[in-house]
Amino acid sequence: MAAEVVGGALLSAFVEMVFDRMASKDVLNFIRRTKLNNRLLEKLNIKLLSAESVLNDAEEKQIKNRAVRTWLAKLEEVIYDADDLVNEINTEALRCKIEGESENTSQQVLNFISTPFTAFKKRDVESKIEEILDRLDFILQQKDFLGLKVGVQNKPPRRTPSTSLVEESAVYGRDDDKMAILDLLLSDEVGGNKISVIPIVGMGGIGKTTLAQLIYNSVDVKNHFEIKAWVCVSDYFDVFRTTKIIFESITSQTCDITDLNRLQENLKQKLVEKKFLFVLDDVWNEDYIEWDKLKSPFEFGACGSKIIVTTRSEKVANMVRNVLNYKLKIMSEDDCWLLFVKHAFGNIEPGAHPDLVEIGRKLVRKCQGIPLAVKSLGGLLRNEENPQEWERILENDIWESSAKEHDILPSLWLSYYYLPQHLKRCFAYCSIFPKDYQFEKENLTLLWMSQNLLESHETKRAEEVGDEYFNYLLSRSLFQRHETWGFTMHDLVNDLAKFVSGDFVLRLDGCYSHNVAKKARHLSYMRGSIPNMKNLDTLFENKYLRTFLPLGCYSSLNE
Repeated sequence: MAAEVVGGALLSAFVEMVFDRMASKDVLNFIRRTKLNNRLLEKLNIKLLSAESVLNDAEEKQIKNRAVRTWLAKLEEVIYDADDLVNEINTEALRCKIEGESENTSQQVLNFISTPFTAFKKRDVESKIEEILDRLDFILQQKDFLGLKVGVQNKPPRRTPSTSLVEESAVYGRDDDKMAILDLLLSDEVGGNKISVIPIVGMGGIGKTTLAQLIYNSVDVKNHFEIKAWVCVSDYFDVFRTTKIIFESITSQTCDITDLNRLQENLKQKLVEKKFLFVLDDVWNEDYIEWDKLKSPFEFGACGSKIIVTTRSEKVANMVRNVLNYKLKIMSEDDCWLLFVKHAFGNIEPGAHPDLVEIGRKLVRKCQGIPLAVKSLGGLLRNEENPQEWERILENDIWESSAKEHDILPSLWLSYYYLPQHLKRCFAYCSIFPKDYQFEKENLTLLWMSQNLLESHETKRAEEVGDEYFNYLLSRSLFQRHETWGFTMHDLVNDLAKFVSGDFVLRLDGCYSHNVAKKARHLSYMRGSIPNMKNLDTLFENKYLRTFLPLGCYSSLNE
């Protein structure tokens, strides 16, 4: 999956939506009829394009640079204001259209259309546009001081490719998973397949690669398979590159073949009647044709050959598999603690620091069974003996804590990064739900519809589009099925959604400042736990709120 196709800043999709609304037929006709200053709107359009040109660079730099993150928040606020203004123009255009079609039948409909343009004032609208332009001018002047570059091609965060090597003594809690996969590998016939493809599926950071490494280096595996090869496939699926790595791995020689056909012919000869194990780590490709090309020489291997595919996408797993997916679960709290101790305490004896142990236990619970998060926080605190520093990490969310090292749990960040632009906004909106909240697909789709987050489709109803969006996020492990009913988000994924949505989504279950409450666009609270009404006075100053969502005490939107 090419990053430049599906990457891009969260704001880019928002800007595109504002462009589309400004260019709609109804709005253009209305502007002509009311003689609004069209040059102002054209200037706004150009300014938004100027902002969009640096968004890719800004989104990448915000992770390490807090000033860029603040700049993006200010830009997003202005773009929201521009969208509010276009909504007002849209609404007034609709009002005039209904009045023009039928004065007698339209009055009841008009009563339900809210707009600040009860008496349309052209000068007020033009003043608002000029104010937005001034703010955009000021914000865009700062981009040079922040070192933001125009036209930077969107690219994924740099990652070190995985290898087959693993320190087994540093792995905890995966013995049962290892034995379950080994049972499949060491059986010559799994489900009647000559060559079995076994997907290991789970959310980013849950330990899929580590489990595959343990299996790959098992003595039983070494004795059972004649040929082994490990490939870190990653986000860019290249049939030639992957085939070449496998060929070079099994021949232990550098290959200078540049033709795919010759390369696959040579690989086929090496595999004929040989029992092999290939591990394809971190696969994102959803194109079945490309997968089919890759595996064509594999079919010449001996019966009982196996391919392990690690992926966070159920869609990918279902495409490649011919046995059931192996869904990797979170680690137990006790195993997470052992992992944390190894990375956080280093040469320090934990028993000598009971205050650190107490805070450390809380940090481990915060990671909710994700070993990458445990390892990341442990690394941040390695050999740190100051309890205040441990408390600071505990009080911050994990994204802010790891940002200073540009670690930001890269595996989970990529799950967001590679979302199509239109899904980034849908995912960010889900930060409106508190942690552990159970929600239903149908109700979330209605919320997306209410915010105009679903792309229009000629042959599909909005509910069908929403269903597709939801299933995509579910397949990427950003949503999880709850064991009782409905769906939920892992706490770290919820933190990720909050990180990318910034201050424009506010939950009243947390702390918030006066300024945040004034500019939030989407707000939720749990019924039965709403703060003292005096604390809500600030909200009455908010003139831009788009969502005010009371959530049921029993974690259901239906409540």
